[in-house]
Amino acid sequence: MLDSLVTLAGAGIAAGVAFIGIPVVVGAAGFTGAGIAAGTLAAKMMSAAAIANGGGVAAGSTVAVLQSIGAAGLPAAAKAVIVSVGAAAGALL
Repeated sequence: MLDSLVTLAGAGIAAGVAFIGIPVVVGAAGFTGAGIAAGTLAAKMMSAAAIANGGGVAAGSTVAVLQSIGAAGLPAAAKAVIVSVGAAAGALL
């Protein structure tokens, strides 16, 4: 029983860290609501992607997805997955 509670607590903590931590880390890398911040990892990634793609950043690329998260937060689908994992872990008790 204690092992199950520890597992459930771990799953809950992991879901909470993912729910809050991912947007924080993405923002710290330079992907912000105002765009990509100059001189950051995000700017370097965007530059490399633009050079590789002839001057543009491809829709759906890593840079585009991270900028979307930086501007608007996690998409609803990602939030649903995190909640579903937490619910499945809870059902195991």
